[in-house]
Amino acid sequence: MSLFPPSLLPPSTLPDDLVLRPLHTEDLQLGHLDVLSVLSPTPALSPAQYTAIVQSMLARPDTYYPLVVFSPSSNKILACATLIVERKFLRGGGLVGHIEDVAVSQLAQGKGLGKVLVVALARLAESLGCYKCILDCSQDNIPFYEKCGFYQKEYEMVQYFGAAKKSQPTPSATSTAAAPEPSKPANL
Repeated sequence: MSLFPPSLLPPSTLPDDLVLRPLHTEDLQLGHLDVLSVLSPTPALSPAQYTAIVQSMLARPDTYYPLVVFSPSSNKILACATLIVERKFLRGGGLVGHIEDVAVSQLAQGKGLGKVLVVALARLAESLGCYKCILDCSQDNIPFYEKCGFYQKEYEMVQYFGAAKKSQPTPSATSTAAAPEPSKPANL
């Protein structure tokens, strides 16, 4: 079962031997978590745990749009990314698209699959009525996302909780004298 209707996707620019499609409920067996592990540590999930996550996404229609590049010949997922649509009070209840978890299998890197995913999700966000689409990335990945039509704006801030907090640097360790002073928004 697809997490969203495939008819929402823009036309694919992938070679004929690859398929751009929504995440399916059975994609755990096709290497979805293996691909995500390229991006960040990804603990194993049982089929029941994976299904529970999928069901929680399905319970929020019009919010989660996980997308994969699938290879029918190898029966494997080669790349994945997710669009999350947020309803805002700003702009009359406007929508903002957030692109998250862009990952490409090490076996498929350098083939343009990441760009296909990011561009497809940005087009999907636009077709869903989002007034903008945003994402966070490392400084090293800025040139890649610029090739996908994005540009750098502002700064990312983060705070970790629970087990993830152990790896969180202290605020003083992350600030440097050389960093430019961002302007303060008028409403803070």
